[in-house]
Parts: sequence; C-alpha cells; structure tokens
Amino acid sequence: MKDIDISIARSEMVAIVGASGSGKSTLMNILGCLDRPTSGSYRVAGRETLLLEPDELAELRREHFGFIFQRYHLLSELDAIGNVEIPAIYAGLPRTERQSRAASLLKRLGMADRTHHRPGQLSGGQQQRVSIARALMNGGEIILADEPTGALDSQSGLAMLQILDELHAEGTTVIIVTHDPSVAARAERIIELRDGKIVSDRRNERAPAPAAAAARGPAGAPASHWRAALDRFREAFRMALVAMGAHRLRTFLTMLGIVIGIAAVVCVVALGEGSRQKVLANISSLGTNTLEIFPGLNFGDTRSGRIRTLVIDDAEALAQQPYVAAVTPTVSTTSTLRYRSVEATAMVNGVGDRYFDVRGTKLLDGWLFDADSVKRLAQDVVIDENARDALFPDEPGRSPVGEVILVGKVPCRVIALVQKQQGGFGSSSNPSVFLPYTTVQARFLGTTNLRSITVRVDDGTSPALAQGAVTQLLTLRHGARDFFILNTDDIRQTITQTTEILTLLISSIAIISLLVGGIGVMNIMLVSVSERVNEIGVRMAVGARRSDILQQFLIEAVLVCLIGGILGIALALSFGLVFALVETPFTLIYSLTSIITAVVCSTLIGVVFGYLPAHNASLLDPVVALARD
Repeated sequence: MKDIDISIARSEMVAIVGASGSGKSTLMNILGCLDRPTSGSYRVAGRETLLLEPDELAELRREHFGFIFQRYHLLSELDAIGNVEIPAIYAGLPRTERQSRAASLLKRLGMADRTHHRPGQLSGGQQQRVSIARALMNGGEIILADEPTGALDSQSGLAMLQILDELHAEGTTVIIVTHDPSVAARAERIIELRDGKIVSDRRNERAPAPAAAAARGPAGAPASHWRAALDRFREAFRMALVAMGAHRLRTFLTMLGIVIGIAAVVCVVALGEGSRQKVLANISSLGTNTLEIFPGLNFGDTRSGRIRTLVIDDAEALAQQPYVAAVTPTVSTTSTLRYRSVEATAMVNGVGDRYFDVRGTKLLDGWLFDADSVKRLAQDVVIDENARDALFPDEPGRSPVGEVILVGKVPCRVIALVQKQQGGFGSSSNPSVFLPYTTVQARFLGTTNLRSITVRVDDGTSPALAQGAVTQLLTLRHGARDFFILNTDDIRQTITQTTEILTLLISSIAIISLLVGGIGVMNIMLVSVSERVNEIGVRMAVGARRSDILQQFLIEAVLVCLIGGILGIALALSFGLVFALVETPFTLIYSLTSIITAVVCSTLIGVVFGYLPAHNASLLDPVVALARD
C-alpha cells in the first residue's frame, strides 16, 4: 500500500474496486484489524490500532466488525446456528440469549429451516447467508464483505446484495471489496485502487436509495465475567471433543502411548507392592521382630558345635528384660517319623512353650503344649502340614490330633496341627515336628546346651536397640562374645530395599514410555494445528482472544492424555484380574496413590507437551491463518 489516506464515516456504504493485485484485500484486512500496516496510522473511532495489543484488536473485531468472506469460512464441524453463535461466545453473551439471537438472525435471512444443517449440507447462497448472520451476531456496526457475490450464482448474488442494502438502510457501515462494477454501483462511494494506490475516490450519485428496513435489535448485554469465561471454556471443550471425534483413529493411536505408559506404571507399582508384601509375610512367618541367637561367630564358624555356653539360664535372663515380649530356647535334630507302615524323615524341634507366640505360628487344629509340659518332659508332639501330608498321604485333610506316632523310637501323641512355616535358609516343604525342648534334650540329644535362643522384641522397641542390649547382656554373662545374632528386621529391610530398587528401575522404563507418549501427543497436536489453521483464523476474525485459542488446543491435548490415563488405569486393573486367575506366589496390590498420581501425570503430560502446539496456534496472525485454507 502506498500513500493511502481515506476516512470512512459511520453508516456509509463504500465499494473498494480494482484489478487483481491492486491491494483491495490488503486494505480490507487492515480496515478490519486482521492485519497491521508496517507504517502510518489507522484509527477506529479515534483509537490508534498500531498501539493495541492482539487481544485489544480481537476486542475491536468482536465488538465493531462483521466479516463476510468470499469463501464463507464456516466451520464444517458445527451446524448453522453453531457457526452464527461463535462471535457471541467470545463476546460473553449469555447462552440462552445468543441462541435466541442466532435463530432470529437465521430466520430473518430465510434460513429458519436450515439452522441445524452443517455447511456441507447447504448451498453456496445458504452458506453465505450463515456468514452474514455470523457477521451480525454481535451487532455488526461495520460489515466488511470480500467479494460477497464472487462464489454465487446470479440469483443468489442478487439476494446477497439486497441483504447488504437492507443492512445499510439500518445504519450499518458496509465496506465491499469487489472487482464487479455492477456490485460497486450499489455503493454510495467508490474507492478505486491500482498498484497499492488510490487512483479514485468518488461519490456515486447513481447509487439506489437504501430501502427502509426494520432496525436490528442490540446484541444484548454481556454475561458476568465468570459466566463468560465458563461459556468460552465450554466452547473450547466442545470443539476439542469434536476435533477428537473427527479423527478417531489418529486420536486413539495418540492415546496408545499414554495408555501403555500409565498401565505400565500402575502395574509395576502394584507388582512391587505385592512382592514387597509377600516378602514381609514370609519374614513374618520366621517371627515378627525376632532376634535369633546362635553359638559361634557366624554361620560358617566351625567351632559353633563345640561352644556350649548358650544355656537355658540365658533364655531365662533374657525373658526378664523389659524390651523382650517372649523367649524360647531351641534345640533340633533329624529323625524318622513312623505312623503304622508310613515313614518320613523330619526335622525334630525342641522348643519352649512360648515358641509359637514368638514365631507367630498359626494353629490349625488341637492345642499347644504349655510350661507344665516342658517341665515334665511330656511326649506331646505338634506337627505341621508337611508332616501331616507325609504321614497320612491317603487321607488328605484328615485331622491327626489324638494319633500316636513314633518320633525315632519315642512314641508321641499328636496334640496339634500348625501351618507350615517358611524356613529362613531352607526349604519350607520339609516335615517338621515340635516337642518340648526338655524332651528332645533328654530323649534325643542327651545334652543340655541349646542350638539357639529366639527372642521376640516388644513392639515398642527398635530391633536394632534390642539387639545391642542382648549383645551386651550375653557378653557380660559369658565373659566373651561367643555368639552371633540374626536380626530378621535387617533381612526385612534389605529385601524391601532390593524390591524398591527393582520397582524404581522398572518404573523408570515405564516413565520413558510415558515421555515417548507425550512426544507423540505433541507431534499429533502440531499436525492438528497445521490442519486447522483456517479454523483458527476464522475464530480470531470473529473476536477470539489468543487465550481462547490457547485454551482450545490445550484442552484437546489434556483430554487426549487424561482419557489415555483413564484407559491405562482400566487396562492395569484388567491385567490385575487376569493375573489373579493365574497361580502365582503373590498378588498385585494396587495403590490408590499410584492411580491418582498416574491420572495427574497424564494430565501434566497433556499440559506440558500440548502447550507448545497450543501456544504456536495462539500466535498465528489472523490474516495469514485465513489465507491457508
């Protein structure tokens, strides 16, 4: 544009004419605040547009201008009334009022029976009428029509011009860009451009007098600020759903990375928690908060069998300590069990009456021996499930209580059946029987020394502190440290730490898949922005703020990730159901915290990876966006 100097008054009807390339469309874009001049000054009602921010220019377009484009620029996903409503949404008009006004405008333009038809179901003339209704939605003080009859047949074109005449008669400023002299002849003023310059600016004395028409009602008062913001959010949310529905396969493939990542994270955490709980349960079967004291320096000490300083008095001294909940001396040997013609080799454990409390052993049937049994060397025996199955193979599930079995050569009466116990360093499938330790010492070993002493620490005392106190007490009693202590809490902590490290390692792999899914979301959103540049331009032309465009695409990204996250959680829970049907040593234990975290993570991925494409969309120049159809 060169040396353009014009002033257009309120209620004028102006035609801008000229050959292709003369600058008509550029001038119209500048007049409509779709584009900015590189120099000079352009004022609308006294406001200098060069000093306005993008959102302030959007406000001008929203409050003062209505655009009628040659190619209509209707949004294909919306019906006629939805297209007409768009400017009022960004203007903050209440929902019921804007729907009523949109329907009224379409009815006035002869489109009452087409309000719910989409652009693809309308003829060219009908689409142009919808674009006129959209231009008038917010009051339309200034109508900018770019080649309004260029894509219409002669009859539709004539109807179009009659509508413009009526708008002019109502006091609307109408600016028509055209290369058709017959269209320009209807204007009161004709501005001719050539090579970016005004070569003629004349009054048209032969312009027909504007026909009288009913005045348009006002656009209506805007809703409250929060209500207007909520309406814009609803519009953005609806358009996000429409866009996702229009490209279902692409949306699903985008979600797939998020689904797999979230499902992997939730399943890994559930697997880790399930295995950790199983480990803790196994350790608990060895005894809860227990210290097991052995003779010697460690398990490999060859002198441990000759050290006989661990005696029953040590157990009784430990039982007096305030940090001790229970104590049991232990001796053991291996012997043959016999019941009728059935034989089995078993571990014979001589224990105290508190042994089963110390170990947390579960009683299945019968009763346990007591302190009196220990004192009188009773030949009462408690057997576990493995011993029961070995001695009574033909009668599974039978109660052995009351039967007499031979332990070596000693006849013993079975008084109880207990659950099999997980051995700390051996197989838990070996048959085990339990007798009073005095009985085993007298009838099997012929010695009074102990194999070990097991101490159950009081729940209010730290196992580490208790271990230190036990060490100090026994060192004073023996005059030397000729024993070592196995702290089950140390084992628990070590194994728990190991499972946590493995869970963290596998979770890291799952998080990588989440990042890959996030990058996929960003890539697809960039594609979506490039495909919908024209839609962005239309929305900006009718008054959308940059924040509205940013919000729309950001909501779409977040929805993709959020739905993907929910599907991922559903997949993880389904995996848990299938996993439960398979015989495994542990079960999946889902954490509500991990599930909530997964949903939050999927939402954050949508925000983080969707922001760049959404931000890029909000920065598009309206005139550039409209040019890319």
